[in-house]
Amino acid sequence: MTGSEESPSFRLAYVPGVTPAKWVRIWNERLPGIPLTLVQVPAAEAPGVLRAGEADAGFVRLPVDRTYFSAIPLYTETTVVVVPKDHLITAAEEVTLADLADEVLLHPLDDVFDWEAPPGEPAFERPATTPDAIELVAANIGLLVVPQSLARLYHRRDLTYRPVVDAPQSSIALSWPEEATTDLVEDFIGIVRGRTVNSTRGRTTARPAADARPGRPDRSGTQQNGKSAAKSSAKSSGKPAGRTAGARTGGRPAKPAKRGKPRRRS
Repeated sequence: MTGSEESPSFRLAYVPGVTPAKWVRIWNERLPGIPLTLVQVPAAEAPGVLRAGEADAGFVRLPVDRTYFSAIPLYTETTVVVVPKDHLITAAEEVTLADLADEVLLHPLDDVFDWEAPPGEPAFERPATTPDAIELVAANIGLLVVPQSLARLYHRRDLTYRPVVDAPQSSIALSWPEEATTDLVEDFIGIVRGRTVNSTRGRTTARPAADARPGRPDRSGTQQNGKSAAKSSAKSSGKPAGRTAGARTGGRPAKPAKRGKPRRRS
């Protein structure tokens, strides 16, 4: 390797609310020689980071531009409303948007939902960020509708949340520029999809020679038990396999030879 060549690495972007630790751990186990760098970015900036090549792939919130990006949807989050612990809404296990019609609902500038304005009464001004909106909820200024992961991420002891059954939902996907589908991106796709080491696309290893033989393959590459070994030995010797002395007599033990009566001595 020359001094101008860079060592391989993988940069993974992720938006607030996503916890990539599980996938990072598997990456480090499978590819210990290739460092994975995490890049946390606001949800609205994630596509720009990927376009600029500042990350190889990323966990983003849908939708994305599918003419430019490939995307693998992973899961859809429950939407919740964040309220003070002593709020009347806490008496219910779940609520609807109609239940929030008379409440002041905060609409931060980084809101991940694609709506012009949340239902309910608008706040005096829009908070800059979701964490700022959480602080306003704690100050009894209004309520906040967010994906459940963000309610957990910015949890406070004086706040709680309840599911909003008919609110918009946010989905998480693994995304990357389609034209930049490298071997390392394929490796990470395999990890996210739960592929095993040998089935990971682009990194498959040769199977043992035993698997290439016709018939039912012995995947371990060895005889599976004593019976298989006996059959193999029988084929080479031309004798039937597995026949014991008892088997040659129909399974019954051989009878002892008859002995004559002893002669009397005179």
